[in-house]
Amino acid sequence: MDKAGSIACDLLVVGGGVNGAGIARDAAGRGMSVVLCEKDDLASHTSSAATKLIHGGLRYLEQYEFGLVRKALIEREVLLRAAPHIMWPMRFVTPVDKGQRPAWMIRAGLFLYDHLARRELLPGSEGIDLRRHAAGAPLKSTFTRGFVYSDGWVDDARLVVLNAIDAAAKGACVFTRTACESARREGERWEARLRRADGQAIDVSARCIVNAAGPWASRFLQGTNPGPADKSVRLIKGSHIVVRRLFEHPYAYIFQHPDGRVVFAIPYEQDFTLIGTTDLEYHGDADKVAIDQAEIDYLCALASRYFTKPITPADVVWSYSGVRPLLDDESSDASDVTRDYTFELDTQGAPMLSIFGGKITTFRKLAEQAVDLVAPVLGNTHGAWTVNACLPGGDVHGPLPDNRSVLEFDGFVANLQKQYAWLPAALVARYARAYGTRIHLIIEQRTSIAAMGAEIVPGLYEAEAAYWIDHEWATTATDMLWRRSKLGLHLPADAGIAVDAWITEFRK
Repeated sequence: MDKAGSIACDLLVVGGGVNGAGIARDAAGRGMSVVLCEKDDLASHTSSAATKLIHGGLRYLEQYEFGLVRKALIEREVLLRAAPHIMWPMRFVTPVDKGQRPAWMIRAGLFLYDHLARRELLPGSEGIDLRRHAAGAPLKSTFTRGFVYSDGWVDDARLVVLNAIDAAAKGACVFTRTACESARREGERWEARLRRADGQAIDVSARCIVNAAGPWASRFLQGTNPGPADKSVRLIKGSHIVVRRLFEHPYAYIFQHPDGRVVFAIPYEQDFTLIGTTDLEYHGDADKVAIDQAEIDYLCALASRYFTKPITPADVVWSYSGVRPLLDDESSDASDVTRDYTFELDTQGAPMLSIFGGKITTFRKLAEQAVDLVAPVLGNTHGAWTVNACLPGGDVHGPLPDNRSVLEFDGFVANLQKQYAWLPAALVARYARAYGTRIHLIIEQRTSIAAMGAEIVPGLYEAEAAYWIDHEWATTATDMLWRRSKLGLHLPADAGIAVDAWITEFRK
């Protein structure tokens, strides 16, 4: 800061979702001075409302988006190596449903999916007999044949936080609950005013702005540069439901539906099954997105079409919704809107780069290409660097060359459980998954459960909550129980009251 409340920087990134955090990380790693502002918490909107998959997008092959699928498949392997603690391989089962996509079409699609990009970590697809395979047990007996293929799972909210942590470690200033109130061009710079939740103003003088505001990207662009834009976002609402665990095995499912959509049923948080998603045009307030009864009924009915046990709205223990800010390609069906991304670079005066579209799997590549665009304008000659870099905590290495324990993470967990035998094994396993090698920042120099501090709510000790505040920008119980973790799923509905009370005392 040049003076109290004032910062000069190369890059002001507006938006703390996965794209904004990824761009801030990439730019900071190239030596740029970066400010990232997010009006709410990190990943508090679209980036924590995903189906939580690192995947190529099998169904996009039907839309002939081969380039997007190939790009995503390449990134799938890059990301699995970068963060093996918050991402891991998962096998998906798709039953052959008479009257839907025939077996030959599924087989052909999976063959293409297996071979569009180099695959080193994940096994290929194969046909299975559901009458004999473990994945057939919870399904109706009418489903006798299926296919199994590979993709990956990710803790989406933690992915955003890890990018922000890395950006901050490389010098970026990260401001959460800080809105960009105004931005105007003055000569070769942007003069922006940020407003924190407590009313404090922060003036930022930036050489370039990156508009990564997601659902608010078009509105932010209009507010800073009125007039027609070449591109715009189209808001598509996706909703998910969570029910008690429907099956014991580790496989996930991808189900077809007569309307042409596919819906996933995924093992979630040990005790639950995640079912989603919907695709609906959304014209409401992007800050107030919520699932509606028709979506709940739709997801329950589709799952019940396949599972022996009927799923009803009464079985839903939690739900979440988000709007995907997709590039408006004028598709008539919301499900067909492209998940690819594009940029708009305005160099009429101080430059502004606006991000349109994207999906969580391709965020790293998007960030790399975004910084590649602005770097020459800012005279930065440092090259791209993130393709072989670990995210914080991801530097876990097994005996095989360069595998970073993607396929051997269980061994890493087992060693930690021995090292910290005084902690419950399940708690160490959760810490390992959330923090990877950064687990030591929470447990280091502690030798007993008492040293972890009070148990604020079951499973949450003061040591971890303090870590979230000190290192991960958490300020509320919702940040802690639903984004930094998913402990909220396992706790009574009023658990947040105790956590908020603890936060108040901690900050005194």
